[in-house]
Amino acid sequence: MTGETKPVKSTETKLLRISNLSREDHKLEFNWLMPHFNKESLMCCFNELSGKKAVGIDKKTKEEYGAKLEENIEDLISRMKAMAYRPAPVREVLIPKDGQKGKYRPLGISNFEDKIVQMMAAKVLEAIYEPLFLDCSYGFRPGRSCHTAIKALSTHLHRNQCEVVIDVDLSNFFGTINHEKLAKLLRMKIKDERFIRYIVRMLKAGVLSNGELRKTDEGSPQGSIVSPVLANIFAHYAIDVWFETAVRRHAKGKVALFRYCDDMVICCEYKHDAERILKALKGRLDRFSLKLNEEKTKVVSFAKSHYDRGVKQGNFDFLGFTFYIARSRNGGVIVKLKTSSKRMRVKLRNVKYWIKKNRHTARMKVLWQKFCIKLQGHIRYYGVSFNSTLVSTYCQKAVRIFFKWINRRSQRKSITWAKFSLFIARFPLPKVKVYYPLF
Repeated sequence: MTGETKPVKSTETKLLRISNLSREDHKLEFNWLMPHFNKESLMCCFNELSGKKAVGIDKKTKEEYGAKLEENIEDLISRMKAMAYRPAPVREVLIPKDGQKGKYRPLGISNFEDKIVQMMAAKVLEAIYEPLFLDCSYGFRPGRSCHTAIKALSTHLHRNQCEVVIDVDLSNFFGTINHEKLAKLLRMKIKDERFIRYIVRMLKAGVLSNGELRKTDEGSPQGSIVSPVLANIFAHYAIDVWFETAVRRHAKGKVALFRYCDDMVICCEYKHDAERILKALKGRLDRFSLKLNEEKTKVVSFAKSHYDRGVKQGNFDFLGFTFYIARSRNGGVIVKLKTSSKRMRVKLRNVKYWIKKNRHTARMKVLWQKFCIKLQGHIRYYGVSFNSTLVSTYCQKAVRIFFKWINRRSQRKSITWAKFSLFIARFPLPKVKVYYPLF
């Protein structure tokens, strides 16, 4: 297997040039993108891909593909030039949905060679569209994260009058992206028809589930490297641009959209604006073959001034946090957030399943180290302003679950709580602290 390739800077420079051109002229069209799928760039993508990920239907690993890397890459380029390259169907794996017993989220796993092409396609698309994406979009974008979205939403609610919040839930967003409409949107900027055809081939490759091949005219497999940027492009035109150019113009008060992929909320200064927006949103989504989950979508009363007068206000969840109105220490009315109760239950249930499954696989010290790494991940994500108490509560309950199931490795009780406390003192838990201050 070859090591790191030299032309990384060359590939990055070319992508940066695309990005700069797109930023300087938002109306610029791109006519010639396939030359970027060359030996240099594809070998860079090979080096960036992890060799530890699950394999696709051909069962080929990174090590096996890399054994004849140059030969394989040259063959891939030759097939792409002749339009003979066809992505293989993705292998479907069902992942249990958090907090939804018996429900699963389909994850698509591509062949390793297809991942190389997907990564390069994603880089090209990101270079073109990242300068065009609006500030309201936070998901799967460089320099942005869940915490960026949470802080922006919290800041808006703190600084602005907001009577209601629309908690929007889209029904199976990734699974309902219409291929024909997505290709039409891409053609607004991209005039290289060969590039478009390969994107369409990726989308239409199909899904292999339980030995049965399933092909449709909609959906972008979750797990595909190119899916996040394609989903963002689709949502950009379907939702973000519409909101910025039409909704803001016709609203009587101030309105703001915060979207992390398909998870989004709309803050409205006036309730009647929210009612009009929600009605218009249904029609807008229908134009793009998207559906609103009307059972979960709700309009939430969220006025600080009403709360100050003793009128009860609602709350809403966004990216695993519950936003609510409360009193500050000095008696003022502020917006706070905490771990959502649903997410708390799911996370604790996951701890239980993990320790039950693994309690016989290693010594307690090793299990404890892995357990602490899991706790650290939870603390780092949920460690935001106002949420320290619930993070501490989670850690305490998780430790109790660990103690309960570590004692069930045999019929005899293996350790008392007193001894376990001494063990914790020797191997301390990660400290709870605020990693992401909101102010």
